[in-house]
Amino acid sequence: MVTLVGILDLARFQFAMTTIFHFFFVPMSIGLAVVVASMETMYVIKKEEVYKKMAQFWSKIFLLSFAVGVVTGIIQEFQFGMNWSAYSRYVGDIFGAPLAIEALVAFFAESTFIGLWSFTWDRFKPAIHVIFIWIVAIASSLSALWILAANSFMQNPVGYAIDNNMGRAELTSIFALMTNQQLWIEFPHVLMGTFVAGGFIIAGMSAFKLLKLKKDDVQVDFFRKSINIALAVGLIGVGGTVITGDRHAFELQSMQPMKYAAMEGVDETMDSSKRADKAQPWSLLSVTNPKTHKVIARIEVPYVLSILGNHSLTGGTTVGTTELNKQFEKKYGKTHDGIKDYYVPENTLFYAFRVMAVGAGLLGMVALVALWFNRRKTNLILTQRWFLWILGIMTFFPFVVNTAGWLVTELGRYPWVVYGLMTIADAVSPNVSAASLLISNIVYFLTFASLGGVMIWLSRRVLHDGPDAEKEEELSPRDPYEDLAGSEEAAR
Repeated sequence: MVTLVGILDLARFQFAMTTIFHFFFVPMSIGLAVVVASMETMYVIKKEEVYKKMAQFWSKIFLLSFAVGVVTGIIQEFQFGMNWSAYSRYVGDIFGAPLAIEALVAFFAESTFIGLWSFTWDRFKPAIHVIFIWIVAIASSLSALWILAANSFMQNPVGYAIDNNMGRAELTSIFALMTNQQLWIEFPHVLMGTFVAGGFIIAGMSAFKLLKLKKDDVQVDFFRKSINIALAVGLIGVGGTVITGDRHAFELQSMQPMKYAAMEGVDETMDSSKRADKAQPWSLLSVTNPKTHKVIARIEVPYVLSILGNHSLTGGTTVGTTELNKQFEKKYGKTHDGIKDYYVPENTLFYAFRVMAVGAGLLGMVALVALWFNRRKTNLILTQRWFLWILGIMTFFPFVVNTAGWLVTELGRYPWVVYGLMTIADAVSPNVSAASLLISNIVYFLTFASLGGVMIWLSRRVLHDGPDAEKEEELSPRDPYEDLAGSEEAAR
């Protein structure tokens, strides 16, 4: 197997595996922090104990996701040095700066205030205590900002100079790095995605719990209110992703035109002025031959691409992947480190983009129906059990949608690791072996599978025990000699 799979393929697989698994928990933990902070804010405003109980209960899931996110983040950074040392050496001066600031400032603040918030419920007034969790949520978002600053440099390099003597890129302007156009279209989109994740995870888990409860159970009101607050945050996230996603796609036409053309399934340049309807049709379905890079089948919807890409019913031009490849060959050379062409994985980008867009739309519709079913003075949310199942299944959709978005972002710059500067092939560690990569891939996969399994098991246990688990334990404490007495009785 080692001989059949190359070093580059194994290294790319490991990067994808570690990053995807880590990215499961980054949006989850940021989004859950926002939802929990919103719940405690409701407690401060309304002075109702149920909101305090909600914040305390759902914080257990948040803390679990934060802990797993830290572990997977360490693994992800570790594999940079292990598999991508050439990349680290070439852009370490640039890539390392925002990651260092993230660890020393944002992550430090986040970790400190998580502890302060968790253990000081009875030491501060509610209006003061709620500030701590909002600092956690803001610090988590700032962590994402600094990490995305590094990622945005890989997408759109700015603020650097090449030291030809050292053979590396050096940072010349931190201001340019932090005002990168790519960063400020990517960060808001990712942030809105965290709202979607946090909102729908809590709403979905609440729906699963309601399926287990009787209508007169005292916990019903708790989980119904959890759904309302969570979906309010989730809907803000869905609306935000639509707005920021539209801007992101619009800017891609000039920043990364090959990615945009692949997302829309355009192989040959489409000029609306040369068409009878003066508009660009949008491909609902498209299949591209990966060898010839030609679209062999498509289903088109008139006018839609002009609306999406040109913000007009007519007009607009989309340069096709064929012409773009010729432009890139002329610009970067046909034999740049053995690169045969500059095509991206067209089919993957095309369908990943649609999974992201359709998934977000589906989540938005489910949220609106759920809020209508769950409004005051009606029990529709309880009587329509089929819908509770749908809402419960939505727990997993944010992971699918966010992963699809990540695939579009990262695969869209292929074959570059730093767009226009360094290829993926050049970035791999020169002394890593296929055998070591295969072994580490297996170890990482087993580690991630174990972490994911533990996370799911603990989350299910928290949900099963419910919000009153600790209170019930206090009212009926367990006899510490119970097991001993049982053993003596059995011996007799």
